[in-house]
Formats: sequence, C-alpha cells, structure tokens
Amino acid sequence: MAGFGGLDKQHFPLQDINSVVNLFKTHLERPTEPNLALLSIVMGSIENALTVNRALPPQGDPALTLEPIFPVIDLATVEALYCRFVSLIKGSVDLTQFSSGIATREVLKRVADIIWESLTRSFYKDKAHLQSLYSFLTGNKLDCFGVAFAVVAACQVLGFDDVHLALSEDHAWVVFGEHGQETAEVTWHGKGNEDKRGQPIYTGVAEKSWLYLNGNAVICDRYMEVASLVSGINPSINATIDSVELGDLQQELLWVLYDKNHLKKYPMALGNLGDLQEIQPITGRPSASALFKEAIETAKCCYNNQHVYPYTYMGAYLYRIRCYKDAFRYWAEAASVIKQYNYNREDEEIYKEFLEIANELIPNIIKTISGEQQVKTDTLLSPRLLEDPVCYQYLLRFYDGICEWEEGSSTPVLHIGWAKHLVFSLSKFEPKVKELFEIHAEGEDESGSETSEGAKSEQDGREDSKKKPSENRVGPVGPNNQKPGKGSDQNSNTQDVVDKMNGDDHIKTAIKELTSKVDRVPQSETPNPNIAALAQACGESILNPEYLLGSGEPFTTNSSTAAGTVGDTKVEVGEFLSSKANSSPFQGMTMDSMLKAESPADMMLFKSMMRPESSRSLREVGNTLSKAPQSIPKLTLYSEKMKGLKSLLMASKLNASAIKLQLTAQSQVHVKQTKRSSEFEFNAPRAKRARRQ
Repeated sequence: MAGFGGLDKQHFPLQDINSVVNLFKTHLERPTEPNLALLSIVMGSIENALTVNRALPPQGDPALTLEPIFPVIDLATVEALYCRFVSLIKGSVDLTQFSSGIATREVLKRVADIIWESLTRSFYKDKAHLQSLYSFLTGNKLDCFGVAFAVVAACQVLGFDDVHLALSEDHAWVVFGEHGQETAEVTWHGKGNEDKRGQPIYTGVAEKSWLYLNGNAVICDRYMEVASLVSGINPSINATIDSVELGDLQQELLWVLYDKNHLKKYPMALGNLGDLQEIQPITGRPSASALFKEAIETAKCCYNNQHVYPYTYMGAYLYRIRCYKDAFRYWAEAASVIKQYNYNREDEEIYKEFLEIANELIPNIIKTISGEQQVKTDTLLSPRLLEDPVCYQYLLRFYDGICEWEEGSSTPVLHIGWAKHLVFSLSKFEPKVKELFEIHAEGEDESGSETSEGAKSEQDGREDSKKKPSENRVGPVGPNNQKPGKGSDQNSNTQDVVDKMNGDDHIKTAIKELTSKVDRVPQSETPNPNIAALAQACGESILNPEYLLGSGEPFTTNSSTAAGTVGDTKVEVGEFLSSKANSSPFQGMTMDSMLKAESPADMMLFKSMMRPESSRSLREVGNTLSKAPQSIPKLTLYSEKMKGLKSLLMASKLNASAIKLQLTAQSQVHVKQTKRSSEFEFNAPRAKRARRQ
C-alpha cells in the first residue's frame, strides 16, 4: 500500500509549478507505486484555487487584467484530507472477510457503495472541476470519472493492487482479478445508473455501444492512472477564460509522463497534450500535429482503430489552421470509426461532436470558401476545394458513416437539421466535380449491377475475336486482289468498278458485323452509350476532331470545315479499321475495339497514335501524354440511406427535397433481435427501471 511518508512531506509547501512537478517525479520514479489519493488531493486543491475560487476583475477584459498567481499548498491541509479519506475507506470495509489480497466483485461493490453513499443526491456529469478527491472530501461531489478514480484509489488504500482503471472516451470502470480479466461497473453515466454497480460491462460491449469501445478501452497501470489524473485537469475558469498557470502545469506534467513512456498507449492524453502544445508550443518538443498523428497511430495499433476522438482532435486542429481539405479527410475517418457502433441516448457526447462538425464546422468551411473563392491548402498545386472531387468524396464518406452508425440503433441520429446542412454543402460544389469520380454501392460491381452477366458476355466476345480474327477485321482491298492492266483504259475502268464494289461489300459487311453484335447484347443490359451518342451527333452536326483532343468547340460551324470533315470521313474510318493488307505499320482498331472504346476521344487517341512519329510534333506527343488515362477516384457507399441517394448525389441538378426525405427516413432505425453470445451473459438478474427524463 502506498503511504504518505516523510519523503513526500519534504516537498511541502508547494509554491510553484516546479515544486508540483518534482512531487510527481518522486512518485513516478520511486520503487513503490504512486499514491493516487495523495496526488489527486494535491491536484484538486490547486485546480480549485486557480479556477473555482479565483476572483475575476469587475471591469475590463479579464483575460488581459487577470494577474498570474499560484496557490500555496501547505502540508497540514493535504495531510488532513488524506487521513480523512483513509479513515473513511478502512472504517467501512471489514478486511477480515477478504484476506486473499485479490479483489472480488463483492469488495468492489462495497467500495463503490461507500463512495456513492457519501455523495450528494445530484448528478454532476457536465459540471467542471469535480474529478478529484479534493472535491469529494470538501464538497461530497464527484463526476463520472471521479467516482471510478476514487474507487481505484480506495482499493489501493485497502491493499488490492490488482484493481485498475479502465477508460473509454466517455466512461470509466475497473478491471480486477489475478490477470485483470474481470470487469465491474463502479460509477454512473448519463442520468443515473446506480443499479449497474458491480455488474460486468459485457452487456454494453454486446450492444456495440460507443461507451465501451467494443472492448478496446484503455486499461491503465498505476502510472497511466496518474496520467489520467493529469489529463483530466480542467483549466477553464468560465466559458471564455482559462487559467494560464493551470494549463502550464498540466502541460509540464504531461511532458514528464510522455518522456517516461506512460502516454504511449493513451490516445486521449496525447490529444490533450497536442492541444496544449498548439496553444503554447515548447521548443524542442514534438509539434501539435505530430502528437495528434501519434494518437491516431496508437488507436490503430493498440485499440483496433476503435477510438473516435484522435481523428476529431486532428480534424479540429486542421480546421483551426485552415487546412480544410485534410480536415474533411479526418472527419471522414472519424465517421468510418463511429459506424462500427450502434447509437443510443448515452452517446450524447460523441453525438454532439459530430453534430458540431456537420452543422457548424463544415458549413463554415463552405461559406468561407464560397466567399473567398480560394483556400489555403497544404500544397500550392491543390485545386479549389469546391472543385475537388476528393473533398466531395470525403463529405459523402462522412455522412455515409453517420448513416451506418444509425443503422441497427434503437434511436435515430439524423434529423432535418442534418439534412439541410448536407444539402447546403452539396449545392456549393461545382457540378463538374460529380463527373470526376465514381460512386458504387456495397455489393455492386463497377458497372452498377449486382450480377456478372455483363462480364461473362464481354468475355465471350473476346473469345470470339480470338477464334475468328479475320471476321472481325474489315479493310481496303489489298494489291493481291487487283488484276494487272498495263495502260489499258478498259482494264482501268473495270478495276475501278471492282474496287468500288469490293469497298461497298466491305462496308455492308461492317454494317452486318455491327448489327450482329448489337443483336447479341442481352435485353437486360444497357446499350453502349457511345453508339447512340455518335449516331445523334453525326445526324445533327459535324463533330470537331480538335474538341475530342481537348481544344476547340464541340461541333464545326462553317461549311468549309464541315465539307472537309465529310470528305475525310471514309479516310478516318479506314484508318481506325485494320486489315492484313493495311500499309500502315500500326494494324489499327478492330470492330470489338471500336465498340469497347469508352468514348470517341479514345478512338481519336488511337488515330493519333497511328501517325508516323516523324509527322507528329513534340507538342502533339506532349498533349497525348497529358491526356493519358488517370486513375479515377472511387467511393463505395455502405449505409442503406446513402445507397438510396446514389443517383441523386451524382445528378447534374440537386434534388434537395428528395435528399432530405431520404436522409431523415426512419426505416433504417430498428432494434436487431439477435441472441447474445453466452460469454456476454451475467448470472445476476438485471433490475428494471424507468429511464429518467
């Protein structure tokens, strides 16, 4: 059992930040465990003096006129409070009934009851400065974390060193047992959960509640429990003013813990340290962004990427420094994590976090960019945010994660406020953004179908082209088919007629080829859009080849150009088609290739490649290379609501009413009637009670 000995007393009175840091270093470096009760009383008394009991100037800006102070913490006050806590715990627990030295569920239930019965009859979840034993001993008030920490400190006083703190992102409980495999609720969450004390957390894990992180909570040792005490310091004096002295003390203590590797498995503490480092950077220390990234890596490596706050920490930081594109990215990642859970009313903290992102931060970014028409990003070559398809993807990923979080939940997440802000954000993106990436629903292939018939038909077509290459190629008649006629006019005229007839025959053959291929397409499949597009364009006006290469108007307007184009039509088609007798070194495109070309631009690209290199200028080569196909960003939607919005999200005109209706639909909110695994069952009957409103 950790005690309050002479070595600790030598540090008193505590008069500045250095003296407090030295006291903590003594507890972290000594061979025995840190004394949680003593350190909690010390930190609570300092925090109370610098925040709750701090007088603010009546006039002027308090942030400018507030004089720096540091309270003097004397030994007598701390020792009296410590002895009172020890007497309360030891006088209420009969250790003769628990002589094994290993805590049991009955012990924890008894200790939790002692702490609980000493509190006032009110709940203080959202009130600040109630997490320390100083608040418990002087005002009989504790918040959710404070109760759990007090139970662990009380078990340390009783000699049960196997009891440790377990922390999620908004809840706390304890682990115990010889190998730390048992769990027990010891505190409350929300509006009164006193009936859960002593019960394991299996129910919350089985229900996929964010409060329990799917079993990936931070399991603390004694040094990480000290880190949780320091990370829980709240330097706020009121809603707008923080105590600079308390913030500096918290930052110094967190760096001490960081240097001793006690934060390497504690993402929340790393995020708090990153916030402090952003406010007041310390030279020679990792930057705020480096700390936020370390918190994300810790969540990935140690906790199966089940923690949300590391991503929201990073997103908020990037928002503050105006790196909006990266902020979108990390908010989308946060939504990808939260979708692994089911939402319930006890998840109000993370709900408010996402509500702020969706209804305040993202709309503020959109408004800022819309007004400035330009945004500072991490690279000078980045496009404008509202013209960037990747940013559009991040926005859709964010809402896709929120919708999937709602699926399977007993309580809906999205309401009309969410839908209005989504429609506002989508409406500000340039329409051309939707053409620069692809959206697929989960379970669909890239063509948007759920079956593989199209792929099978295409494969059959490829096999036919391999078996009968001569039937798939049409070209001009070769020299071997011509009859020699040395200067004879009759032979020459006859040859012209034969050539014309042969050319007509090949054209008819090509038409039959196209007709037969169209007939072989199953009725269930969508016809190739290139055929209809080319037919309509050729029927109405003449297509401008330069436009297909990236410049000029889509169609020619003057008659001379049109005539030239008409005259060259046969030549160009002949160049696209190939035969063994084609004099060009490039064999050209087969009929299959023409049908499978994704656009007329692909055919023009083949034509430009058919030219001899000597006739192509360096500029043409550069343009061809610049027009080379690039990877198109792709987005997969997983939630049912966003799958239903797929066509609306990619439509050229935004249908606001339909999007709002689909996004606020309640059909996706239901309770899954699944039998829980036997490993999550608890023998004790669960008490039933009405939820407090």
